[in-house]
Amino acid sequence: MNAESKVRLRLWLRLLRATRAIEVRVRERLRVEHGATLPRFDVLATLARAEEGLILSELSERLMVSNGNLTGIVDRLEADGLIDRRRRNGDRRTSFVSLSEEGQAVFERMAAEHERWIDELLADVEAEEAERLSTRLDGLLAQVEAHS
Repeated sequence: MNAESKVRLRLWLRLLRATRAIEVRVRERLRVEHGATLPRFDVLATLARAEEGLILSELSERLMVSNGNLTGIVDRLEADGLIDRRRRNGDRRTSFVSLSEEGQAVFERMAAEHERWIDELLADVEAEEAERLSTRLDGLLAQVEAHS
């Protein structure tokens, strides 16, 4: 390996460590303050962005998880009254899910706190620097996805 490849490898490892450190803190706060898991929050967030709702296969695709992994979370969210599930065009094999009114309210509270937590965790990063880093990471992501 050359020196440049070692620098890139260290960058990747630092990105992973930073992401994991933030994720650990977010998971803990979701658990303690909302009795929720990160996957549960992710499902609510994805449905909040899809105002008309989604069929389960679309939801699993957007979350990049299998339908099997998603089913239990959706079942619990439905039991808790946070999402509505209905059959698409009467087809028993296709479930269509959307946030309930209560789910929307719960998600909005969680999302506001989530934003505050991230703001606290990244408080030392100036807004201008955050914008530059975001732009650079967008470019890096596009480059990585182009190699797929």
